[in-house]
Amino acid sequence: MLLSGLAVRRVFRHFPVVSKHPRARVLAEAAEAAALQGAYWEFHDSLYADQGRLDDPHLWARAERIGLDLDRFEADRRSAAVAERVQRDFHSGVRAGVMTTPTLFADEDELARVEGAIPLLTSGGTSFRSRK
Repeated sequence: MLLSGLAVRRVFRHFPVVSKHPRARVLAEAAEAAALQGAYWEFHDSLYADQGRLDDPHLWARAERIGLDLDRFEADRRSAAVAERVQRDFHSGVRAGVMTTPTLFADEDELARVEGAIPLLTSGGTSFRSRK
């Protein structure tokens, strides 16, 4: 594997662009509410698996299907703390120069040690690919 032996850290941040997807913020908040019950990735993946059903009744059905406490899920997704978390992620992305999703940032100093890696400019940062 090209990156074997290197320390790689994947960080996921919310970047809801409501002008392109009006429910992006609501969905990010729902995923964070699921995270408070230990089911972030399961809920997140279910959103991407069925993007045609993203309104509230379908969110509740997803939450129920993965075993979340629905009352807690609903209270958490509408809480100020969850809204602030999503907003903080968004502002962090803006400050970092994110313009679209997904965006990949890679530490050039670390990847410079990867033989054959060359910078590949993307809209949100620098990505790398192998020459081979």
